[in-house]
Amino acid sequence: MKRERLTIEQLLGVDKFVVDDQEAHIRLNKEHCESCETKPCTFACPAGLFAVKDGAISFDHAGCLECGTCRAVCPKAGTALIWCYPRGGFGIHYRYG
Repeated sequence: MKRERLTIEQLLGVDKFVVDDQEAHIRLNKEHCESCETKPCTFACPAGLFAVKDGAISFDHAGCLECGTCRAVCPKAGTALIWCYPRGGFGIHYRYG
C-alpha cells in the first residue's frame, strides 16, 4: 500500500489551534521590525505567518506552531519580537506526529 505525501497545508489542517484573542503569545514592536533589513522571519516561519505589506511587517499568531523559529532567527529578538508560551489551554494541539 503506497501512501500519498501530504502538503504542508494538509498537514497543518489536521492540527487544532485554540486562539487566545485576549493575550497573544508573540508580540511585535513594528518600529524595530521596520529597521530590520533582512526580515528573516518572513521566510523562516514554517507556517508563513509573517509578511511584509506596504513596507510594514504583519503577523498573525492564530496559526502559530510554537516552534520558536522566529525567535531564533530574529536579530532583534527580545526587543522587536517578544515570544512566550501561550496561556494554558491555548495554542496548538498536534493531532498527528
